[in-house]
Amino acid sequence: MKKLLRDQIDELSAMSVAELEQQHQKIFGEEPASAHRQFLFRKIAWRLQADREGCLPESARDLARAIAKDVPLRNRVISNAGKRRAGFPIEQSAITTITPGHDSRLPMPGGLIVKKYSDQTIVVKVVDDGFEYDDRRYSSLSAIAQEITGTKWNGFLFFGLTKENTRGRR
Repeated sequence: MKKLLRDQIDELSAMSVAELEQQHQKIFGEEPASAHRQFLFRKIAWRLQADREGCLPESARDLARAIAKDVPLRNRVISNAGKRRAGFPIEQSAITTITPGHDSRLPMPGGLIVKKYSDQTIVVKVVDDGFEYDDRRYSSLSAIAQEITGTKWNGFLFFGLTKENTRGRR
């Protein structure tokens, strides 16, 4: 009798990294690119689910391959993982940080910020070079908040886009 998918995934979650690497070898027929436990668990769990319930359509897979093909960061990660497995010192591996090109408190351009204020719903659209509100362009959320309330406000605070206050130093 076949095990339920949930049972198989529960068994995976209890496996050690070495056991997950063996499972990866068995399922994919190759050594994993990473020995990170969460990566192995998710990749194997995804394959089990895809085998049981169906995979992405081939058109979606082709699109993903086209996007990922020859992306320098992807190639660097794969190359570094191979170097680390081969015993190269960390100094001979490339390290990079990915930083977003926009303020992480804001939605991406095209996204909306919605706020309820004085029995009205305020909708602000984020655009590449600022914000749109009431069919006008603004360079900051503070300017929109001042327009709405008549007083100076920190725009992020007014729209509830500040990060959680941790009370104290980190």
